[in-house]
Amino acid sequence: MKWRSDAEKALGRVPFFVRKRVKKRVEEEAARSGAREVTMAHVTACQKRFLDRMQEEVKGFQVETCFGPGGCPNRAVISDGLPEELEKRLSRRNLKAFLEERVGGPLKMHHEFRVSVADCPNACSRPQIADVGFIGASRPMISDEPCSQCMACLEACKEGAISLNGNGPSINYHRCLYCGQCVKACPTGTLEEGERGYRILVGGKLGRHPRLGTELPGIYAAANIPGLLECCLDHYQRHCKKGERFGVVLERTGEENLLKKEEKAKY
Repeated sequence: MKWRSDAEKALGRVPFFVRKRVKKRVEEEAARSGAREVTMAHVTACQKRFLDRMQEEVKGFQVETCFGPGGCPNRAVISDGLPEELEKRLSRRNLKAFLEERVGGPLKMHHEFRVSVADCPNACSRPQIADVGFIGASRPMISDEPCSQCMACLEACKEGAISLNGNGPSINYHRCLYCGQCVKACPTGTLEEGERGYRILVGGKLGRHPRLGTELPGIYAAANIPGLLECCLDHYQRHCKKGERFGVVLERTGEENLLKKEEKAKY
């Protein structure tokens, strides 16, 4: 549906973590009134109802994704259907009822358990500030194929993680973000894909005391991601006291037990 410029600007001021939901509600508001475009009146009416009835809008969790499935050329991993599977796992947990019991009062959007899936290290869906974030990863390796010294890999690597010597490329894995672009650029196959899967971040959040997610060691296979999310949810629901975010839970409980469980699912 077409949006008037002032209405679109107003939508841009809505917090990003509820923007998609608000946009959908505003368009539903406009459709009910028979309008062909969204106006500020629709935005204002929907905003008031959204704030007054936020408890009804809270569903207990959110799953945010990047533009990868839409054909983004930067994708390091292609696992279409993963966000839908994660949403199914989250739905089975009945997190809204769980949070209502723990919070003991009206639920707000910040109480929801947030999961983010990004198909490459550009991380457009902001997995660093989600309760659990998944970042697509393709770990490059050096094969036995001879290097032509074309330097295509150097041009492709934005992190400066690759250097060339007389024998070919070498990779600094401390700098590498596992985007896989060097492998795509290599014309000789000297660089090839090794592990493919996801990097995992846990405990990210914004708010009064922001916290970037802690990265777990290694790369995890796409097939193991749903089970890994279940491990995180088990820990969260076992230790969450008053509806606090996963990062606060981990600060209180420590990540050692969580890490041990997740190591079993490691790629």
